[in-house]
Amino acid sequence: MNSATPRKTLRRLVLRSVILSISIFFVVSASAQRDHLTDPETDLVRFYQEIDKRTEVFIKAADRRFAIINGTAQPAIKKSDKEEPDWGDVPKGTHAQLLGDIAGILDEAITNIDNVSSRDPKNPLVSRALRKLTNAVNGYVQQLNSLKTKTTEADELAAMERINDEAKEIIEAGGHLPSGAVEDDQPDKKGKKKKPSQ
Repeated sequence: MNSATPRKTLRRLVLRSVILSISIFFVVSASAQRDHLTDPETDLVRFYQEIDKRTEVFIKAADRRFAIINGTAQPAIKKSDKEEPDWGDVPKGTHAQLLGDIAGILDEAITNIDNVSSRDPKNPLVSRALRKLTNAVNGYVQQLNSLKTKTTEADELAAMERINDEAKEIIEAGGHLPSGAVEDDQPDKKGKKKKPSQ
């Protein structure tokens, strides 16, 4: 029997093992990639073209994830438009994944505001959207400070750091808003909601 045959067989086995390992790596990598919004949430972002309404979708999406992480009831979501798509099932994932989602959501929210602001710097809805996002983020920072004391998980802490980075950018941008400006959707002294100028 030729001694080269066992060597060929061994090479084939090694080659098959390498190919199998590479295949598994790509399958695991593909499944590890995660969108920070669910498909229904993405539909809602597309549905709302006004930046203030779109920003509310981002805030509610982040709130949904914080509710899961904190073990609290999901925030009440009422439709402001009868044509509005449904929010779908609550997001699923580990705490690290949900925190990573929140970081991605905040990044997308500020990018959307930046894009509208660069195209239409005088749009009054930009400051309204930024004010809403800044108010939400201030609450998120408080929640993060509490969550940091409850975990030593490296992935969770890394995701929290990403959220903090996004939060700092948003709070800094919000600091440039005119002080004392009234939120456009707050009731005036007569109890009527103010309408933003278009």
